[in-house]
Amino acid sequence: MTKQEVAERFQIPIAILEEYESWGLCDSVRQVMDVWEYDDRDIERLSLIMTLHDIGFSKEETFEYMRLYLSERDTQAERLSMLNRRRSDSLDEIHFKQMQLDRLDYLRYELQKSQKRKKSSPSF
Repeated sequence: MTKQEVAERFQIPIAILEEYESWGLCDSVRQVMDVWEYDDRDIERLSLIMTLHDIGFSKEETFEYMRLYLSERDTQAERLSMLNRRRSDSLDEIHFKQMQLDRLDYLRYELQKSQKRKKSSPSF
C-alpha cells in the first residue's frame, strides 16, 4: 500500500507515516518508483506507534520504544519500564486533575450556599 492508501484506510496522519519512515528502523518499508510501499508488518508497527502516541508518549519516547521493540535482543524489561513510567505519569496527572476538581467543587459549593442564604434571608 502507498502512504496515501495507508493514511486513508487506517486513519493514520501523514506526519506519523513520515516520522516512521524517517526513523529508518524498518527494512520492510521500501520505495518503488518514488512511492513508499507498506506491508502488513508496517501496519502492525504503525498501529503500535499510534497506540504509543495515544497514551502520551512523545516522539522521542515512541522512537526509543520502537527501537527496543525491533531490537534483536530481549528488551521486554526496558519496554515494560517505559510503560510503567508512562502509567505513573498518567496517574499523577489524574490525581492532579482530581485535586483541581475538588477545589472547583468546593468553590461552586460555597457560591451556591451563599446564593441560597441570600434568597432565603428576609429583605427589610
